[in-house]
Amino acid sequence: MFCDTQCGLTLCRNSAVLNRFSWSLPVILWSFVVGQTPVVEFSQVQLCIHQQQILTELSFAIAQGQFVALLGPNGAGKTSLLRLLQKEYQPSSGLIKLQGQPLSSFSQSELAAKVALVSQLPGPLFDLTVADVVLMGLIPHKALWQTNTEQDLQQLRHSLELVGLAAKQHHSFAHLSGGEQQRVLLARAVMQKPLLLLLDEPTNHLDLYYQHQVLRIAKALNITVIASIHDLNLASRYCDRLLLLNRGRLVADGTAEHVLQQELLTEVFRIPCLIDQNPFGDCPRVSFGYKDIR
Repeated sequence: MFCDTQCGLTLCRNSAVLNRFSWSLPVILWSFVVGQTPVVEFSQVQLCIHQQQILTELSFAIAQGQFVALLGPNGAGKTSLLRLLQKEYQPSSGLIKLQGQPLSSFSQSELAAKVALVSQLPGPLFDLTVADVVLMGLIPHKALWQTNTEQDLQQLRHSLELVGLAAKQHHSFAHLSGGEQQRVLLARAVMQKPLLLLLDEPTNHLDLYYQHQVLRIAKALNITVIASIHDLNLASRYCDRLLLLNRGRLVADGTAEHVLQQELLTEVFRIPCLIDQNPFGDCPRVSFGYKDIR
């Protein structure tokens, strides 16, 4: 491996990656302001489950406030990476840090106060109101005997206003549309005041309007976000940085312009593609050639 510096980024060319993707851009490890501690740091992390290698030698660091997309085909390791950050899985080797401290040193309650998760639409939440669901975001910060204060209720109203659902505070969560439910779950995450927000395929099963709305709201939170996203064009439009995984390995890391490269995507997703400029925004657009599938 060797390094050089361009545009304030440290570019590290990994020979193993380039042997497989000799035409791809180098993996980019983002540099940080001196003294700044990354919110998340993976160092040579591997994950093996039932003797199957899931993730291999992942190394990257994410700075405060970055909106990062996890991209890759099914089975690439996106959800497994998110589960590592929730301590649902333990790495087989390597080290994960949160705010400079080993993730393993956090109890589940301590982790819940720092990391919020918004996944695909949940199962039934019985007959809870929108307010009930959003107030669940306070659970990591309160003892069982503590009641909600006036400040908590003000924060509830603020969170619902942020996602445009203040008028539905007393509505049944179960009777909302899918897009509204996802916005409620985002409001719950806001209520939690996390250091890190994890989004696990949050746009699945949503129509186009709500896909954009959910990601636009997440980006406006101005906190560190890691999102597993299948739609490359949504990631290109809303995310500061893309991590492209394939077969458990990190094969590209950088801006949309760096990562969304025709030959690389064709190899990873096994389907021909073309890259051009999105006419509605200053970002790359990916089109796949379905008629050429063999």
